[in-house]
Amino acid sequence: MSQTQPSPIDPAEKAALQKKYLAERDKRLRADGNAQYIQITNQFEHYLEDPYTPVQSREPLKDHVTFSFVGGGFAGLVTGARLKELGIEDVRIIEKGGDFGGTWYWNRYPGAQCDTASFVYMPLLEETGHMPTEKYAHAPEILAHCQNIGNQFNLYDQALFHTVVTDLRWLDEQRVWQIKTNRGDCFTSQFIGLGTGPLHVPKLPGIPGIESFKGHTFHTSRWDYNYTGGNPEGGLMTGLQDKRVGIIGTGATSVQCVPHLAKACQSLAVFQRTPSSVDIRDNQPTDPQWFEEIATEGWQQRWLENFTANQTGGMAKEDLVKDGWTDLSRRIRERIGSLPQDERTPKNMMLAWEDSDFEKMNEIRARVDAIVNDPKTADGLKAWYRQLCKRPCFHDEYLDSYNQPGVELVHTDGQGVSEITETGVVANGKEYPLDCLIYASGFEVGTEYKRRAGFDLTGRGGLKLSDHWQGGMRTKHGTHAHGFPNAFIVQPTQGANLISNVPHNLTESGQTIACIVKHAIEGGYREVEVTEEAETAWLELLLSGPGRMLGAQDCTPGYYNNEGQAPGPGAEYHVGYPHGASAYFDYLREWRSSGAFDGLAFKT
Repeated sequence: MSQTQPSPIDPAEKAALQKKYLAERDKRLRADGNAQYIQITNQFEHYLEDPYTPVQSREPLKDHVTFSFVGGGFAGLVTGARLKELGIEDVRIIEKGGDFGGTWYWNRYPGAQCDTASFVYMPLLEETGHMPTEKYAHAPEILAHCQNIGNQFNLYDQALFHTVVTDLRWLDEQRVWQIKTNRGDCFTSQFIGLGTGPLHVPKLPGIPGIESFKGHTFHTSRWDYNYTGGNPEGGLMTGLQDKRVGIIGTGATSVQCVPHLAKACQSLAVFQRTPSSVDIRDNQPTDPQWFEEIATEGWQQRWLENFTANQTGGMAKEDLVKDGWTDLSRRIRERIGSLPQDERTPKNMMLAWEDSDFEKMNEIRARVDAIVNDPKTADGLKAWYRQLCKRPCFHDEYLDSYNQPGVELVHTDGQGVSEITETGVVANGKEYPLDCLIYASGFEVGTEYKRRAGFDLTGRGGLKLSDHWQGGMRTKHGTHAHGFPNAFIVQPTQGANLISNVPHNLTESGQTIACIVKHAIEGGYREVEVTEEAETAWLELLLSGPGRMLGAQDCTPGYYNNEGQAPGPGAEYHVGYPHGASAYFDYLREWRSSGAFDGLAFKT
């Protein structure tokens, strides 16, 4: 712990900042919330086409498998790998993309890279023997790693790519799951896993005239290198050298691809409603000698636990990752540590958190002034909200892009683009003529689960998952839902809820699911299901905690807080284990290791 006493924040300065934060939020509040975005159907379906891999014809399947997993991203890969490790070979992964990778299959825009350190973000590094080439690996390396996992654990053998599940229902008499797809498949599976995730259904902004633009256009998750030139590895996009390009959105995707566009376009207009907070990334290549020294047996698990402990306020003697995620937590710990023992009250601990956040965000805003030459542009790039109100970004070239000739920030002061015409974009009452318009508008997060999944899971007795969750999500561990035997959901909510490093949630869930399935098969059990009592008890435990830590309504609108709208029914259940992520992972490890699987009922 630092020996320097943290500087106090002047109360008057803090009050002024809080007033500024609320004023900036109020500018951006919209009554339509998530409805401001367009569901990509009908005339917009070309935004969903796969530009990377041709669709291969095949015959429909009518067979039976032991385990089927919907989604070929990290969740499916890790769960499949753990099942294979425990001797369960009959595993089928169903993926709508043309290969494994999930969001890393689709996100091939220039500059795409993870914003959590590779050593804790990329799963199964120790098992595959892979050394990340840099602290924050770029998308091609992450996609290749996904493919390597698929090859090493023989997950390609039964995988179905370019395949979308259209119906998934439990057959009460046969006691198996029936799976139907858009490719005519109709097969059964004893167990199923769902890892559809929140970052795979692209969304478009509902801007008047969006259908009228006559120039070239695409979504960042379907980057058109045939038009732009270049490649996912960062090759110069020579096709844009005589093009007027506009990009709508300034979230994490835009922060990463704008520097590459700035180098390639004749002119670039970046249309911004709300700026991202952009901290230092300080990406560095991995030193092989250093990696050899740290990569001893169990190294990645140690790093995962260390990152989680540091980032979520747990106990850790050192910070192995040392990045922007752990920096804020370090500041908070230092402020709390500087308090006399008898003053470490909940109120004072919250004040320590507030002061640390104000200090951090002031530094991030000062960084903008230090880098961006034009004062007006710099003012537009400053984030006026708490760091965790929106997904924090980290980049070393984004801000400097606005010093490049031909690059213009079109800051709309929270109002967004007002119209799209045949020839360009209208913002702040001015039309910007464009040859190419790129949507960096992200993915659907706040929409209902069945809309994002593409099906409504039908369980025992015809029970729909949407009905079971009508009053809010109901599970044990975020994985098991009563009325849905032999079904496992892989995602963070109602478990660790560790949003800063989602793969850690997925790896622990995958290992746990594999243990449960092995226990069921070896014991001759045909069904495993959480009891109603255990599900209810888990929800009661969740509600005993501090509540939602992300998505406060006084934050500027975004997907963290349901676009600034009321959280909606059941929002109180979108939380994690009340004692924190580190404690949850410890609990889950003990729960699965005991072999009792408390709360689950196994039936022969």
